[in-house]
Amino acid sequence: MQSTRLLSVATAVPPTIISQADAKRLGRELFGGRKLLFDRLAGVFDNAGIDQRHIVAPVDWYREQHGWGERNRVFLDAADTLFIDAATKAISGAGLQPTDIDGIVTVSTTGIATPSLEARNGPAIGLRPDVRRVPVFGLGCAGGVSGLATAARLAAAEPGTRWLFVTIETCSISIRLDSDDPAAIVATALFGDGAAAAIVSTAGDGIATIAGAGEKLWPDTLGIMGWRVEDPGLGVVFDRAIPPFIEAELAVAVDGILAANGRTRTDIYRFCCHPGGIKVIDAIETALTLEPQALDVERAVLRDFGNMSAPTVLFVLENLIARGLPGRTMMTAFGPGFTCAGLLLDR
Repeated sequence: MQSTRLLSVATAVPPTIISQADAKRLGRELFGGRKLLFDRLAGVFDNAGIDQRHIVAPVDWYREQHGWGERNRVFLDAADTLFIDAATKAISGAGLQPTDIDGIVTVSTTGIATPSLEARNGPAIGLRPDVRRVPVFGLGCAGGVSGLATAARLAAAEPGTRWLFVTIETCSISIRLDSDDPAAIVATALFGDGAAAAIVSTAGDGIATIAGAGEKLWPDTLGIMGWRVEDPGLGVVFDRAIPPFIEAELAVAVDGILAANGRTRTDIYRFCCHPGGIKVIDAIETALTLEPQALDVERAVLRDFGNMSAPTVLFVLENLIARGLPGRTMMTAFGPGFTCAGLLLDR
């Protein structure tokens, strides 16, 4: 992987924006569970560090009841648009044409697409009929890092090939206002929608070299994060123990990934982290003994976009690149499993 370069990063969001104040009002109005429970937990909206989020459906859509079929139809329509937007910008940003792309890794966990998203949209953006396709499901919030690492490994395995990575999540259509699960209220306060894309290759001059990657999967942690497949849609699994778990376990996981790649934490100039929530960001800073507010870009992305699951860490990376990527950066993200994914970038 050490010869694989990151050539471009691009992001995309749907046009509808909802403020956090409006999301709180709408949530209380529509929450089909216990109103007293909502009122007891409503402070999560005020303390989430979020000002606004982008969502894939008009606000009135969330006032109606929707089953699996309708939710997934909205996912497909939105994901098609976001795929074309993010992929096209990433290809252009790398100075390439769609016909230059040899393979594509697509990551999404908030809907089902068969044929997969790159099969649905590859012809529309001009990808070749012989492009290799690797759709990946189930990575959750870790998918931005794990998916990029997968694309980098594939590019390194076939030197000279160019791989497109796209991740799309439409978390908002999975919000369950009919639930009396406290996790549903937390999800309503946190999740937004978005997409990101990147190009990797051993050929050409890039933004950075992908110097290594790794993962840590903790046993007996399946109940910390994920989805329950239910009627009328996905039910969020979102344990409030996530921040203390990160605070207790992250340093060992990061040190293990770094050691496997011949590095230590002192080699890293800047961590680029998935901003899963304001308490998660605080826990990361504590676990890695970073200065308070060191993850300022993460807080800004969370403020403006909320937690978009897998794409969010690439929004952070895009901002770091815009202001000048540090010499050595480590990307991290957490996802179902419970998993920590890491990726190393050398400018």
